[in-house]
Amino acid sequence: MKSVPAKTKWIFAIGQLGWSILSGIIANLLVNFYLPDSTGDGVITFVTSSTFIGLTVIGIITACGRLVDAVTDPWIANMSDNCGSKLGKRIPFLRYAALPFALVTVLIFCCPVRGESPVNIVWLAVTLILFYIFMTAYCTPYNALIPVLGRSQKDRMDISTYISLTYIVGTGIAFGGKMIWEAVYAATGWDYYVCARLTLGVLALIALICMLLPAFLINEKEYDDTPPVKENAFKSLAKTFRNHHFRVFVLSDVIYWIGITIFNTGFIYYVEVLLELNNYMILFIFMTFVTFVCYPIVNVLSRRFGKKKLLVWGFALFGLAFLVSSFAGKVSFIPNQIYGFIICVLVGVPLSILGVIPQAIVADIAESDNIETGENHDAMFYAARTFAFKLGQSIAMIIFTSLAVIGQYTDVNAVGEQIIRNTGTGYRISLVIALILCIAAMGIILLYDEKKVMSIIESDHE
Repeated sequence: MKSVPAKTKWIFAIGQLGWSILSGIIANLLVNFYLPDSTGDGVITFVTSSTFIGLTVIGIITACGRLVDAVTDPWIANMSDNCGSKLGKRIPFLRYAALPFALVTVLIFCCPVRGESPVNIVWLAVTLILFYIFMTAYCTPYNALIPVLGRSQKDRMDISTYISLTYIVGTGIAFGGKMIWEAVYAATGWDYYVCARLTLGVLALIALICMLLPAFLINEKEYDDTPPVKENAFKSLAKTFRNHHFRVFVLSDVIYWIGITIFNTGFIYYVEVLLELNNYMILFIFMTFVTFVCYPIVNVLSRRFGKKKLLVWGFALFGLAFLVSSFAGKVSFIPNQIYGFIICVLVGVPLSILGVIPQAIVADIAESDNIETGENHDAMFYAARTFAFKLGQSIAMIIFTSLAVIGQYTDVNAVGEQIIRNTGTGYRISLVIALILCIAAMGIILLYDEKKVMSIIESDHE
């Protein structure tokens, strides 16, 4: 197979920019849109914040969406591994899934009834399930291209670094969505939710264009001519989980994603409620900058010290960041603004590590498994990993939304309107839980035998 030029790697990474915008919209804005930390000035609620056995409506709906994922992830991965298209195994899925993926992301925020209504609950449930299906249809085949384009360790780390860069940019663009629609609202005086939906529509269009670029500009057949794997989906999935190294990694990965999604979902709340600041976007941009600066360093250090050691350090640093964040607004000798920047540095460094290393580890495990078994299940490995992080996000949504209502109370503003406020107690509890999860993830990844995996790959390349 021919070598992969840097241009192709960057075209591939632009696809991640697209889907990370859509994923970021749901991860960072969905809860804040449907469960705002305060109301008034055009902001209302569309679904009830009441809980059932301790769970919110949004948490329950998200969990149901993941149950659908439990079926669609291996099903789509198997379809991709079995695909015999002249375009390749992965590219056809990228082409056909991109448009509905972008469209349904916007529809999630277009609930039909203005105000709390059971109709909105049904709308949210249906559109969110569709979102997860189309996300899987694009992301699982997309990720399966990583070992195809990254045949050497250098190429693999380069691709992991590039897609991590575009992932953090895409997430940042999505995170800025609220700031953009609030700026439009302030400048035009249009309806608050019209501004929100127009903003999300533009972001989704940008995401769509980005996702289609690798779908039409990369010739998969130039880099991969392996035959389709004709096998039942769940039999193929079972084979991936027979790999001990993968089981260890996935368990750690699920726990990590619960912790980091709790933080990502709560970031706006932590800034606005705990730190009592209104510049969450400035802090997020600074955190993104720190992550950017660290990416090349992570790339170099991974070759010197190995991926596992960096992953352990990443979990430890995340734990420290969450611990410090839990005291936000309580450290009187440090101004809240400075405290916010300290948190961003503590989070930005491990974000760069966890952004690059896991994708490369999955590629290593998939390649070593292919060498040992003689069977190619690349898409299924990434499907299992995709399901892991979506499962982690789902559990995090349940945890955070359930905790977010702790400390919530009704107040009356200057004109006599009832508005919702929050003391922040539940937000602090969520950070403590994220800390505990990171410690658990670190303990599990210590069981990963990186030396064994790399020895299998190196022996095959000799």
